[in-house]
Amino acid sequence: MQHISIDVVSDVVCPWCYLGKARLDKAIDALSATVFVTVNWRPYQLNPDLPAEGVDHKAHLASKLGGQEAVDRAHAMLSGLGREEGLTFDFDAVTISPNTLDAHRLIRWAAAEGGDVQTKVVDALFEANFSEGRNVGDRDTLLAIAGESGLDRAVIAALFASDADREAVQQEIAMAREMGVTGVPCFIIDERYAVMGAQTVDVLTDALRDIAAMKTGSGLN
Repeated sequence: MQHISIDVVSDVVCPWCYLGKARLDKAIDALSATVFVTVNWRPYQLNPDLPAEGVDHKAHLASKLGGQEAVDRAHAMLSGLGREEGLTFDFDAVTISPNTLDAHRLIRWAAAEGGDVQTKVVDALFEANFSEGRNVGDRDTLLAIAGESGLDRAVIAALFASDADREAVQQEIAMAREMGVTGVPCFIIDERYAVMGAQTVDVLTDALRDIAAMKTGSGLN
């Protein structure tokens, strides 16, 4: 069985990233008999300059997309695509556009407990933001998610109270931009191949299958 590693560069307030994760999960499941995939979640911020407390979501999005009609069209499209992948987007419930730096710090700390725990935290953050309308920039919300995901809430609270990994996360985001990542999601496969955007399940499956076949032909594991 071939092993493939995937670094997913994403932001927890990016609806395309939520959609891309659902599609990646299906692609991994489709190849589970022949390819073993490990996933690492890497940070990116769509809105790094937002204040720590966030801003009004609806006003921010309307300004960014060019008006409410454009927002409504985007939400209708994403809601339909989400349903196809088993996701629920409740855009009306979202009231705050947060700064996601602390959310990415939490994802980074979750990795120390293993890939499954990190993925569980990522899932919880996406669901909290897009399905439940919770503020994923709020530390109480993040602490609740940490505890729900099996992390030690007291330890996470102490880390948040310090400047732990703020700079490390910002440096990783800067590195992604230097590598040419200008939008997310971006799937970096085996540190060599990049697949940009929330591609379809078939595209992701084919990419993983082709890379596994190349590794088999070259004798790499």
